[in-house]
Amino acid sequence: MKKLVALLLTLALCIGCTAAFALEGQPVAKENMKVGFIFLHDENSTYDLNFINAAIEACEKAGVPYVLKTNVPEGEECFDTAVELVADGCTIIFADSFGHEPYMIEAAMQFPDVEFCHATGTRAHTQGLPNYHNAFASIYEGRYLAGIAAGLKLNEMIEAGTITPEQAKVGYVGAYPYAEVKSGYTSFFLGVRSVCPSATMEVTFTYSWYDEAMEKEAATSLINNGCVLISQHADSMGAPTACEDAGVPNVSYNGSTVAACPNTFIVSSRINWAPYMTFIIECTINGEAIPADWTGTIATGSVELSEINETAAAPGTVEKIEEVKAGLADGSVKVFDTAAFTVNGETVTSYLADVDDMGDFQGETEVIKDGCFAESEFRSAPYFDLTIDGITILGQ
Repeated sequence: MKKLVALLLTLALCIGCTAAFALEGQPVAKENMKVGFIFLHDENSTYDLNFINAAIEACEKAGVPYVLKTNVPEGEECFDTAVELVADGCTIIFADSFGHEPYMIEAAMQFPDVEFCHATGTRAHTQGLPNYHNAFASIYEGRYLAGIAAGLKLNEMIEAGTITPEQAKVGYVGAYPYAEVKSGYTSFFLGVRSVCPSATMEVTFTYSWYDEAMEKEAATSLINNGCVLISQHADSMGAPTACEDAGVPNVSYNGSTVAACPNTFIVSSRINWAPYMTFIIECTINGEAIPADWTGTIATGSVELSEINETAAAPGTVEKIEEVKAGLADGSVKVFDTAAFTVNGETVTSYLADVDDMGDFQGETEVIKDGCFAESEFRSAPYFDLTIDGITILGQ
């Protein structure tokens, strides 16, 4: 029934010409454009709120109408929502969650004249559909900078005698053991270690992108296990709230939590999706092709840090972050420099990563280049999935 409805809709659109579709080489006037957005959750999720704010900013800046669809699960509901947006005349449809990808691809195949853009996905470069696109950003650079702020806080605690160097243990609440999450917590830890060499980290997974109670429980468990600072790749206020309750420093994600956690929030990193959304709108208006993979950077304004909360941060944090940020920009600092970490006591000199996500979980692409793990070079979404020394995954 679903595919029949989609087919009938396609025929209706072709016969009636009710939507101004974006084709490469065929510009679309602003007055004929509409952008549809599919979000996994709503504004109560820090992850989705970050996308919602970017969508509104980009569309209002461009002067094009938009439709926001929230609380769309990672299932057939995503395809059905895409069909609704096509029927509503959307020329671009964007989805924000990893699990939306197969349904966005299905919709792109059904509606070849509509541009389908997907954040965090992995299959655009192998799928070969001209109207299906993935996007991400080098958030590992933002995580690394946030890790430096965390490491400086650990140093302050060591110097004050609050903890010993051996007690500099960080806790990390992750959603799933995906490469995206592994890349994030590893880059964060490398930032910590760059200024606090004795630091270690424990990681626990909630197996949910958004579960406030579970994330709070996970953070509390890490604190009870001796972790003296907490960070996260999960989307609720659970972990920051646990830290504020316990008086434990916190580095959050996707936006400042200083209003709710004034005593413990240090800094937050986030992807600013407005530059990408502006880019795809401009490509459509100008009749230009949208690349299969697009990776934003600090230079494009796609990777940002929140304002540092100097109430909780160690002295000198602002200055140190600016120094390292300049090094990332000019290439003198490499987040995944293989000289900075080991795996099972060995330096990584070669690694085949699963860049072509064909469902076989087999690496096929050499990603060690010039002494670095070349993250987000062969596709936009992260593929770093090593477990480096100093990080312990709980529950394994």
